[in-house]
Amino acid sequence: MSITSDILRGHTETIILASLLSHDSYGYQINKDIMKKTGNAYELKEATLYTAFRRLEQAGYIRTYWGDENVGARRRYYSITESGREAYYRYKKEWEEAKNMIDRLLV
Repeated sequence: MSITSDILRGHTETIILASLLSHDSYGYQINKDIMKKTGNAYELKEATLYTAFRRLEQAGYIRTYWGDENVGARRRYYSITESGREAYYRYKKEWEEAKNMIDRLLV
């Protein structure tokens, strides 16, 4: 599984942007969604997740805001920006091109 994890780790930002395409979310929920989609086979480490959030925010691909929960701790929500959507589609295209090339090389 380490090879798969290494490959996915190189696409952390793309995975996060994909999670934010349909709705805003917070770190714990994004990680939970990733685990659910992978059948608990892949989980982002907290440090990796929040480092990626910082990079994405500095690049202008996401913005953050505080939720107004009445119960429990306040959550920092993440929202994808228009340039983040553009970056996601660009990254996804790059992934598909790389995947196609690897598929051709491994036949």
